[in-house]
Amino acid sequence: MPNLKELERIAVKIRLGALEAVYSAQSGHPGGSLSIADTLAYLYFSEMKIDPANPKMEDRDRLVLSKGHTAPGLYAALALRGFFPPEELGSFRGIKSMLQGHPDMKGTPGVDMSTGSLGQGVSAACGMAKAAKLCGKDYRVFAIVGDGELQEGQIWEAAMFAGHHKLDNLVVIVDNNGLQIDGRVDEICSPQPITDKFASFGFDVFTADAHDFVQLDKAFTNARQSKGRPIAIVQKSIKGKGVSFMQDNCAWHGAAPSKEQYEQAVNELEELLCQI
Repeated sequence: MPNLKELERIAVKIRLGALEAVYSAQSGHPGGSLSIADTLAYLYFSEMKIDPANPKMEDRDRLVLSKGHTAPGLYAALALRGFFPPEELGSFRGIKSMLQGHPDMKGTPGVDMSTGSLGQGVSAACGMAKAAKLCGKDYRVFAIVGDGELQEGQIWEAAMFAGHHKLDNLVVIVDNNGLQIDGRVDEICSPQPITDKFASFGFDVFTADAHDFVQLDKAFTNARQSKGRPIAIVQKSIKGKGVSFMQDNCAWHGAAPSKEQYEQAVNELEELLCQI
């Protein structure tokens, strides 16, 4: 079992890095970046077979951040893992920065797929997973999607493909934080029942509290042991997790904090770090 306390500390550092990026650019998407921080910590520091010194290693595991607007969280995880210097986070969204507003596989070490147009990431992940099967490779492919993103029909076309081809090297992770840019997902266009829908497409489905590393570890362990079917992990999360005034507030889907708000957020997270 991984060191869960260390993963908790890493997740807080990812939140701090994501906020640094958004504050520096005065632009970006903090809410969803904070809700997936624990998942990114688990994937990059415990689960995935990767090598920061060789980002294009042929047999590496792949991550597709389908909800590409949460790139600040991904960049913070990649920086902590050693793919590039943490100082780069301050250049987020700069004209010549390697860290653009959405992930760019050509410009950023460690990014496996360019994303941003919602609904497309699972299709790309299916292609990678199918390629592994065709080439006799054992790498795995993880795709992080938002619950609001499940309103996109292409997600379910990809799910049908994954189930038909029995892509047991594919893990779709649903960041179920209940909010999207303009309100509550269940009030706008509910994708529920999410677990039943993925199961109906031939997935093995597991659930977890996205902010509980014991539950995350159990879910990813079950995913590793699953054979013959693609996997979906539906994670109940809190948008803006870790920052009191951002939590469960869709206003922070795509807004940058002021100097005072940033300082408060950093203080809250640093205090949390000291308590772990």
